[in-house]
Amino acid sequence: MPRLLLFAATTGYQIRVFADAARRLDVDLTLATDRCHVLDDPWGDRAIPVRFTDVAGSLEALRGQQFDAVAAVGDGPTVLAAEAASALGIPFHPPPAVRACHDKHLARRLFRAAGLPVPEFFRVALAAGPTAASHGAPYPCVLKPLGLSASRGVIRANNPAEFVAAFARIQALLETSPDVQIAREEQSRYLQVEAYIPGREFAVEGIVTRGVPRLLAIFDKPDPLEGPFFEETIYVTPSRESDAAQQDMRAAVERAVRALGLYHGPFHAELRSNGEGVWMLEVAARPIGGLCAKALRFGAGMPLEELVLRHAIGEDISALKLASEASGVMMIPIPRGGVYQEVTGLEEAVAVEGIDDLIVTAKAGHLLMPLPEGAAYLGFIFARARHPADVEQALRRAHAKLSFRIEMALPMAPMSRPK
Repeated sequence: MPRLLLFAATTGYQIRVFADAARRLDVDLTLATDRCHVLDDPWGDRAIPVRFTDVAGSLEALRGQQFDAVAAVGDGPTVLAAEAASALGIPFHPPPAVRACHDKHLARRLFRAAGLPVPEFFRVALAAGPTAASHGAPYPCVLKPLGLSASRGVIRANNPAEFVAAFARIQALLETSPDVQIAREEQSRYLQVEAYIPGREFAVEGIVTRGVPRLLAIFDKPDPLEGPFFEETIYVTPSRESDAAQQDMRAAVERAVRALGLYHGPFHAELRSNGEGVWMLEVAARPIGGLCAKALRFGAGMPLEELVLRHAIGEDISALKLASEASGVMMIPIPRGGVYQEVTGLEEAVAVEGIDDLIVTAKAGHLLMPLPEGAAYLGFIFARARHPADVEQALRRAHAKLSFRIEMALPMAPMSRPK
């Protein structure tokens, strides 16, 4: 029985899919997670408590353990997974490659060195302040935190005044967000300024086998992403772009994967395409995040997580192809900040032809925060149909049936100090 070590921050949907696949394949799966570090087995599931921000301490916690394969979900867990795989002699992405994926400035430099088209870009320290940082900025431009993902903290600025406002907003995010402060990453003291890249945006799912990348799916993003914020909504596959355009995207992604040094395991890439070519936005050394993977099925219905697991334990997955049926997902956007109360119209939305599933992840009473500060969605809608256009239409029709009640959040009164 192969032993697989899975690094993940949560025990949600994607972890359950990995666990189900492990049972089907007779794989002994052990979870390494950033949970309670006091108890040896905090949840009674043989999980190994680690700290994704403490590589040395976490590797010490793994000392004496024997595993045959490694997999990871999420950016933070992937960094530690790479270090653990290197220490254990298990094929995976090398630690320097994973760290490059987690640093937008370093990734841009590697793309440029590989001859890929890159926009004008520079890194600036938060301590420099917004006014000094705005000198020399190309307008329109995009300001980005170096280590955050899913468009969090990404803001477009069309002039110096917008630049100063965007800089201050990102600085507040990086200096006050608990998750950023806990990570204490060096790149959180900087942000990146890039010339805005016009064009259509796409996402690519793929996997690398001992240095050879293979693209599994190209997702169209039919909604325009022009700013000032870049909230993603709909992904649809297969792409409706021409064969020539898709081949250009494949070639660019393969060059980017090699430029970063990814070696063995899944990757998720984002790019833009326009009349000047294909522009890589970023590549993550992990599968597509959260519930979005549910939109992908291979062969007779295999989930992406099972494909990743099979690949990790050494199976030949070259014959596994994306299901012929078109599919897609809508990440339900948060229309405004506040306290989530309820949703209506679920039955009507699920009844829309082509809808495969609808999952509301928001919980009553929870505070919602939209982009650019937020890092979550209200939920996910999934659709399948014969044609990509039908998938997109089904997702839009289902979303139109939903109505979310979000109440205004009352400001917290400052606590008085005891005398």
